[in-house]
Amino acid sequence: MSGEATGDLTVDVTSAPTRPWHRLRRSVPGVLGLVIMAVLLVVAVLAWLGALPYDPIAQDAPNRLQRPSGAHWFGTDQFGRDVFSRVAAGLANSVLIAGVAVALSAAVGTLAGVVAGYLRGAVDAVFGGVANVFFAFPPLLLALTLVSVLDRTWFTVALAIAVVYVPIFFRVARGPVLSLREQDFVRAAVSTGQNPWATMALHVLPNISGLVIVQTALSLSWAVLTEASLSFLGLGAPPPAPSLGSMIFESRNIVSIANWTMIAPGIIVVLLVAGLNLLGHGLRDAFDVKGRD
Repeated sequence: MSGEATGDLTVDVTSAPTRPWHRLRRSVPGVLGLVIMAVLLVVAVLAWLGALPYDPIAQDAPNRLQRPSGAHWFGTDQFGRDVFSRVAAGLANSVLIAGVAVALSAAVGTLAGVVAGYLRGAVDAVFGGVANVFFAFPPLLLALTLVSVLDRTWFTVALAIAVVYVPIFFRVARGPVLSLREQDFVRAAVSTGQNPWATMALHVLPNISGLVIVQTALSLSWAVLTEASLSFLGLGAPPPAPSLGSMIFESRNIVSIANWTMIAPGIIVVLLVAGLNLLGHGLRDAFDVKGRD
C-alpha cells in the first residue's frame, strides 16, 4: 500500500498544533491545492445540481466528433455527447465515490487503530493480524476482487475501495497511540478513574487528528486513481453514469482522430490527483508541530 501519512511526516503527538490553518495559508503547495480543488468541486457541484450545458448521456449523432468550440468547450465524442458535460459528471461521480470510500475507511480504520493501540493485548493482536492480511494483497487487485463479487453500484465501488484503505488508517492511528498511552496526561486521566473509552475520545483521538487529516487528503488522491482504474477496466460505476476512467477507455479507438475525447478526462484526473496531493503536502506542513515557528 502507498500514500501513508507516516514516514517523512514528523509529528509531536504530545501536543496539538495551535494554528494549523494559519500555517496552511502560508504553504504554497497547500494554497495551490486548495485552489485546484475549489475549482474542481464547483464543477462537480454544478453536475450534481444538473446545471450543465448539455445532458451528459444524451446522444446527438449529427454533431458527433466535433472539435472543441464555443458550443462544445471540450468537443463531442463518437456519439455526439458533449465531452465537457460528461467530464463534469464523471468528476462528480469520482469525487462522490472517493469521498464516501475515504470517509468509511477513515472512520473504521482510525477507530480500530485507536482501540488496538490503547487496549493492546488480544484486541491489538486480532486487529493487527486482520490488517496485515489485507496489506498482503495489492490494493487494486483487492478492489477488483471485491467489486467483482458485489452488485455493481456506485456505493459498492466506494465500499470496495474503502476496504482497501482501512488498514492504512489503522496503521497511521495505531503507531502514535502506542506513544500517547504512556504520556502523563493520559495516565492522569486513567488514575482519576476515567472510562477507557472516554480517555480515548477525549485525550487520545484529538492528539492524532492532524495525522488522520493529512492521511485523508493523501488517501483521497489514491482513491480517485483506484476508482478511475476500476472504471477503465469496466468495473466502476455502471453505465450510463459517466466516469473519467471509462471515458478514457472508450476514447482509445478514436484518439487518433479525436484526441480531445481522451485529453479532457485525462487532464481532469491529473488535476484532481495533483490538487489532493498538493493539499496533503500543505496539510502535512500545517500539522507538523516540530516544524512550527
